[in-house]
Amino acid sequence: MKEHILIIEDEKAIQSVLYELLIEAGYLVTLADDGLEGLSQFRKQTFSLVLLDIMMPKIDGYAVCEIIRRTSDIPIIMLTAMDEEEAQVKAFELQVDDYITKPFSLKLVLMRIEAVLRRTKAKSENHTTLISHGIKLDTAEHTVKVNGTEIYLTQLEFDILEVFMKNPNRVLTRDTLINQVWGYDFTGDEKAVNIHVMNLRRKLSVDCIQTVRGVGYKFEGEA
Repeated sequence: MKEHILIIEDEKAIQSVLYELLIEAGYLVTLADDGLEGLSQFRKQTFSLVLLDIMMPKIDGYAVCEIIRRTSDIPIIMLTAMDEEEAQVKAFELQVDDYITKPFSLKLVLMRIEAVLRRTKAKSENHTTLISHGIKLDTAEHTVKVNGTEIYLTQLEFDILEVFMKNPNRVLTRDTLINQVWGYDFTGDEKAVNIHVMNLRRKLSVDCIQTVRGVGYKFEGEA
């Protein structure tokens, strides 16, 4: 069965290019011209992934993302001309899975979509339970509990924590995290990694992820 992608984008030229790219790659595609239409389509049909612009008429991408996240953990990739760090931080705090700035490479967009879908599928097939520092990560149930209390992580935060917990006391460079979590050759800067790790630390409230200055991060194993 083909993966079905919803594109919520008000620029017709970009809509057209993305539509042709994804149809040629073998995906089913539904288009929406603004946030309200996008939400309407989302409620009517079943999708595998959402490509979402931020600056749109009627309702912007941030609001669309927030509404979708109330009921669904569907992968969301933002495509936007907003390249400021504040915009990216806000998007990741709203639990998007990836963030691509315009103008973008069509090859890169396709790689990001494939990576996110591949990662999502792998999570549903591989079952693991990891426990450390009072943190219990269960890939079968896709849950994380800290001292028995469940906390909500985005898909990327969940994946990063899983990599950390599988590699205790090992210094992981940002490139290593990118390769293991994102699953492709990341062409942007390292801000996205730093933002996700920062949010992960805040949600865990456990001092177990250490910064190794100039290198990356290390998850402290229990003695």
